[in-house]
Amino acid sequence: MGQLADTRADTRAGTLAGSLEGKTAVVTGGSTGIGLAAAHRLADEGAHVFITGRRAAVLDAAVEAIGPARATAVVGDIANPADLDRLYETVAARGRGLDVLFANAGTGSFATLEQTTEEHFDAIFGANVRGTLFTVQKALPLLNDGASVILTSSVRAGDGVAAFGTYAASKAAIRSYARTWANELKARNIRVNAVSPGSIDTPGVDSLVDGEDAAAVKAQFAAGVPLGRLGSAEEVADAVAFLASERSSFFLGANLYVDGGEMQI
Repeated sequence: MGQLADTRADTRAGTLAGSLEGKTAVVTGGSTGIGLAAAHRLADEGAHVFITGRRAAVLDAAVEAIGPARATAVVGDIANPADLDRLYETVAARGRGLDVLFANAGTGSFATLEQTTEEHFDAIFGANVRGTLFTVQKALPLLNDGASVILTSSVRAGDGVAAFGTYAASKAAIRSYARTWANELKARNIRVNAVSPGSIDTPGVDSLVDGEDAAAVKAQFAAGVPLGRLGSAEEVADAVAFLASERSSFFLGANLYVDGGEMQI
């Protein structure tokens, strides 16, 4: 199974290799999970990738995994405007503008309508909506004409999972932003699109179950996927790489589901 996964990864890496040669990319939440897989993939295609996250040690490990010559870490929280300013000052110092922005960082936790507190709401909307908004807004002066902006939404935005309403609403807002910003930025040929992962096996899943039997919870998630398994972060990175490249030149305001058919059949 491991050899098969390695073969698939090698095949994917070769599909678009070099499509971002000489480009500059930013991936927020780029130290683990989907963000790290996407950052690694964009770097494999030739981009120099700036990754952000709140934990310096984890970011440093990510840079080592991607390759120090191909990635730069900037510690920060997207919910903090000063951290975003510092990120883009670092990107600007490279002197090549910005060609790809994957606004991926976010957070999520369970709470029913009855259980939802102001703190729960503010934490999720502060990162997922407010943080994404200012991640993109503050990038505008750096974005080169023809750049690609990719937002992380989720299948949860439309499936009504109990106790996940605030997270779902935040991701529905991201889907809406993708449409509006695509319309606003099209004059600069900047393409804004979204990617909506389904049930993906990432460290974030383990943190959500919070002490429960993670394997049992993941098996329950997988049972709801028509393909019968969880997706991988690398499979989401495939969609991100496509949207980042010129191969998606006729995609605007779109939403790519990477869900094993979860929301389709």
